[in-house]
Amino acid sequence: MHIITLSFDDGFRQSNLCIAQAYERFGLSACFNVLAAPEELNPHEYKWDSPRGDFALWNELQARGHEIMPHGYRHANKGELPLAEAQDLITRCLEVFRQRLDGFDPRRAVFNFPYNSSTPELEAWLPSVVRAFRSRGQMINPLPHPGQVRLGTGGYGPDNCEAHLDATIEELLARPSGWLVYNTHGLDDEGWGPISADYLDRLLARLVRMQSVRLLPGARALLSAAAAL
Repeated sequence: MHIITLSFDDGFRQSNLCIAQAYERFGLSACFNVLAAPEELNPHEYKWDSPRGDFALWNELQARGHEIMPHGYRHANKGELPLAEAQDLITRCLEVFRQRLDGFDPRRAVFNFPYNSSTPELEAWLPSVVRAFRSRGQMINPLPHPGQVRLGTGGYGPDNCEAHLDATIEELLARPSGWLVYNTHGLDDEGWGPISADYLDRLLARLVRMQSVRLLPGARALLSAAAAL
């Protein structure tokens, strides 16, 4: 068994719409990680000029079967902040999600760190408020299992990440089993380390034909482990 989670960050409107359509063509659910207050993203952030989505879009995509997960209140590097400030931003993010994303329950959520940057203190605290979290680490994780709270991830950028993603998938498939959580962002020219829309179509078409591969969003993969008990 090999599970692949392509974890799309930052909520680029046009890219997310195209990604959702690509996944739907294959009967799959995409994994989108979005900010609670994208308007507070610092102006110097990479590709800030690309429009972000909003909770009207996130609720629409969720209703279509896609997974919408928290990526922070704003795009702050939690690894560089005092613990109390980082906790406050995460708490504020989860509260906005409770208020604005239909049916959101933090106990079933995966918090996806901006920059994949956390601290040991935050990682010790987060399991008390969310189901799991995604942070920098080995991209190929053990298969989902009860008690799993840390999802290691990585990616490649700022340029196109397709060659790196292909190589990482081959590394996964060379193993007897594993769960790849690969962090990417937008399509074509949007975001850090993008992939092309054509590449995404070809990749999904190739992977769905592989009997050992399942393409799952992060929280849904964890839920599948709980359901197997």
